[in-house]
Amino acid sequence: MQRDGNASQECVLKMKQAASFEANSEVVSMIDKNDLKKRESEAIFQTYGRQDVVLVRGSGVKVWDSDGKEYLDFVAGIAVNNVGHCHPAVVEAIRKQAGILIHTSNLYYTEKQVQLAEELKKLTGMKRAYFCNSGAESVEAALKLTRRTTGKSGIVAAERCFHGRTLGALGNTYKIVYREPFRPLNEAEFVPYNDTEALKAAVTRETGAVILEPVQGEAGVFVADAEYLRAARQICDDAGALLIFDEVQTGFGRTGKWFGKEHSGVQPDIITLAKALAGGLPMGAMLATGSAAEAFQKGDHGSTFAGGAMISAAALASIDVIKNERLVERSDEMGRYLREKLQSLAPREVRGQGLIVGVDLDADCKTLVEKALQKGVLLNNTGEHTIRFIPPLVVGREEIDKVVDVIGELL
Repeated sequence: MQRDGNASQECVLKMKQAASFEANSEVVSMIDKNDLKKRESEAIFQTYGRQDVVLVRGSGVKVWDSDGKEYLDFVAGIAVNNVGHCHPAVVEAIRKQAGILIHTSNLYYTEKQVQLAEELKKLTGMKRAYFCNSGAESVEAALKLTRRTTGKSGIVAAERCFHGRTLGALGNTYKIVYREPFRPLNEAEFVPYNDTEALKAAVTRETGAVILEPVQGEAGVFVADAEYLRAARQICDDAGALLIFDEVQTGFGRTGKWFGKEHSGVQPDIITLAKALAGGLPMGAMLATGSAAEAFQKGDHGSTFAGGAMISAAALASIDVIKNERLVERSDEMGRYLREKLQSLAPREVRGQGLIVGVDLDADCKTLVEKALQKGVLLNNTGEHTIRFIPPLVVGREEIDKVVDVIGELL
């Protein structure tokens, strides 16, 4: 009965998404791609390597370009669109709240922000939340809270890690090409991932915090061993350091559980969130427990836009969708299916949890991504021979089959 109910619910959802797409398709004008590219190059800092496509619409797992061509999106805004593009419930929550109250700043109380903080406390088991606007900002808040809590500036991070590109977060991001142009930075001590002895040797009484990703997404999807994270917890406790989990990419069902930390049962002192939090709108959050939850005082940190009424409403709606459509369970199921299908490509290796999956191939993956675009598939390569799959959690077997078939044809 439950399965039939879920199927019926999914059918209704697809009908709503189709109706929304049809209603919006008429108001999207056709765009001259070459003209837009020229204008972009003259008006915007050239910090992004963009693919040769102009996206204009989205629904569920699909997006459409300025020529009306349809694509299967297995990037999902870089693990942002967990509930799919333009989910009707999120769209309606935004529309409704936009007609009531959009922004007031944090000089005043707003109910949606408090409701969201309470919901995140329940989901994470943490004590207090601080809202911001991005993943990098949530990491910055965590680093600042570490200093306020411990009085220590030393940070230990993992090789291959990515924690953001703002100056504080950048000092804790491993890739030297990102850090070098902006030195001097307060740089972390980097140790091999999943190496307990190396971590133990690096953490001292001068260490303020250890920051780890339960799954290293930008590195190509490397999963932390549960024993490693448990050891990290003990190492931090022994040294009087805080343990920070960066769950910006692994949160909200991405790994087949609500948060990546649940695979090990380890509770960090601080957790950083963003990406999928608000259903596609920019939002971040940093949550803490224990002494760290008491350390920030009035005036210690702040943000004008953070936790606004409209974006909090979108986040609450997105969380409800994940619950009501059982997307955490779906992520686990579809992730297993995706990893199984990828084995047919004779890969060097397939890694992942839930619907964050990396595959190493004997191929030029940058070229493969470009060719897949022509075949109507959006992919992301995180290395010369590595593809990362982070599709919306609403993805189904049919879409997975098509994407893997396209890659097989290209190989």
